[in-house]
Amino acid sequence: MDVVERLAKTYTGVVHDVMRAMGLRDFTLPPTIRPLAAGQTLAGVVSTVSGRVDSSADAHATLLGWTGLLSKARPGTVLICQPNDSVVAHMGELSAETLKRKGVLGYVADGGCRDVDFILQQGFPVWCRYYTPRDIVGYWLPDRFDEPIKIGAVTIASGDLVLGDRDGMVILPQQRAAEIVTAAEQAIATENQVRTAILAGVDPQEAYLRYGKF
Repeated sequence: MDVVERLAKTYTGVVHDVMRAMGLRDFTLPPTIRPLAAGQTLAGVVSTVSGRVDSSADAHATLLGWTGLLSKARPGTVLICQPNDSVVAHMGELSAETLKRKGVLGYVADGGCRDVDFILQQGFPVWCRYYTPRDIVGYWLPDRFDEPIKIGAVTIASGDLVLGDRDGMVILPQQRAAEIVTAAEQAIATENQVRTAILAGVDPQEAYLRYGKF
């Protein structure tokens, strides 16, 4: 089982806790970034893209840029976008269908989405900050691929790992991902021991002192 499959069997709370214990900081995405489908989970290797507003660009240029973004998307990755914009939608129905058919695992934007009902019917995982019917045409262009981006306080690079669930989304730096996942698996095993103790009537403080976790 590879590290992504193992990561998918954990959850953001325990991953957060082990990363904090390792002394890592600024790895939790802003809580305003939420999945379209409540309870949706997402785990995978990150591929990054950023963009910029260019209100002087014509419709053709912006659509060439957007379809180029879709063409560059790699199967087996989670595409994370910093659009540097809070006005238009940075994902829609046809684009989500394209990414899904290419084998992209999901899409995360520090921006907007439209055609939400259609995307929900497709089942393609999309995370974003807001909904709007307004599209990118004549307004927004992607400009950088596979270069570090920043969302909130989190710096994200292609090759990092991402995990998202109902609680939120965390980014695991590539060079420490395997170590983090192993620690998360160990923490889950300890939590199971704590849970068993609590269900058996052990005092919560005693359980914490016994297992060092609560």
